[in-house]
Amino acid sequence: MSFRLAVLACTVWSVATAQQAVNQDALKIQEFENHVADYVKLHKQAASDLDGLKPTKEPQKITDHEQALAAKIREVRKNTRQGDIFTPPIAAEFQRLIAITMKGERASHIRASLRHAEPVRLSLAVNDVYPRSVPLQSTPPTLLLNLPQLPKEVEYRIVGRALVLRDVDANIVVDFIPDAIS
Repeated sequence: MSFRLAVLACTVWSVATAQQAVNQDALKIQEFENHVADYVKLHKQAASDLDGLKPTKEPQKITDHEQALAAKIREVRKNTRQGDIFTPPIAAEFQRLIAITMKGERASHIRASLRHAEPVRLSLAVNDVYPRSVPLQSTPPTLLLNLPQLPKEVEYRIVGRALVLRDVDANIVVDFIPDAIS
């Protein structure tokens, strides 16, 4: 085999290997997006079973609607466990993406943002209510740029070192990755 042919073969093999790795990562993100889409479908079905919440200045009506929606969702997801959406391969991919961000040029800004926010510490469980007494710590925008975008029904939150997927309207923990932030 000539030298050129050997170099070409190595190059083709390297490119194919890199594409396979990228494709595997993309598949994990696609799987996550499919899980989230399934959850949103469930969320919308549960919401459609309730009377719509009309604009109101009465906090109790908002709380009652939130609790009713959470109860409907819990009923359908009663056997759901941590890791059903953030499966181990998906969680590993998120941890990889977060680690890349935390080592990048904006890492010091992200760490500073997390330190300056009121630290949130609580025991997490899927389908639990996110306590009203605990602040909703925002996720640094620079970190969000490297994570898949979410539909309006769910959002990312940081709780301690965990990355939480939270239902915005039902105020419940949909799933989470413990120790996602290093």
